[in-house]
Amino acid sequence: MPNRAFNCILNAVTSPSFYNVYVNLPNEESQLDSYISDNPKFFPYFEGALGALDGTHINAQPSAQDCPCYCNCKGLLTQNVLAATTFDMHFCYILSGWEGSASDGGVYHDAWVHDLSIPEGKYYLADAGYPLCDALLVPFWGVRYHLREWQKSGLW
Repeated sequence: MPNRAFNCILNAVTSPSFYNVYVNLPNEESQLDSYISDNPKFFPYFEGALGALDGTHINAQPSAQDCPCYCNCKGLLTQNVLAATTFDMHFCYILSGWEGSASDGGVYHDAWVHDLSIPEGKYYLADAGYPLCDALLVPFWGVRYHLREWQKSGLW
């Protein structure tokens, strides 16, 4: 039953009648969220940030012949969904339907090639599963970030 609920929600959120009205990509004129611009701990460090981008896995029920493609690294049948949000928690991009075996970087590349436009000088925060590029700010690969380091910095 929970799988059906996830699929119904995903279908509703990605349907043209919902998506075209409520999900809007930022453009060059998009203002920096006041949470960032009014906070000296974040501004000017995240001046060009539009929000955060990440992938999530949602349970899937593919046909028997497609099961191997939808099997993720944990052995579950899922689809990989890429989503971007603004800092005020509004979705500004969703790409669903990729097989669970697809990497986050591969799904991002498909989005970037087809319809994810990120204005020049702007970027999204992302995790280390995404490529280093001008449009994404990702942590350095292989560097471990610990909570106690964040606490010492005063940003936590």
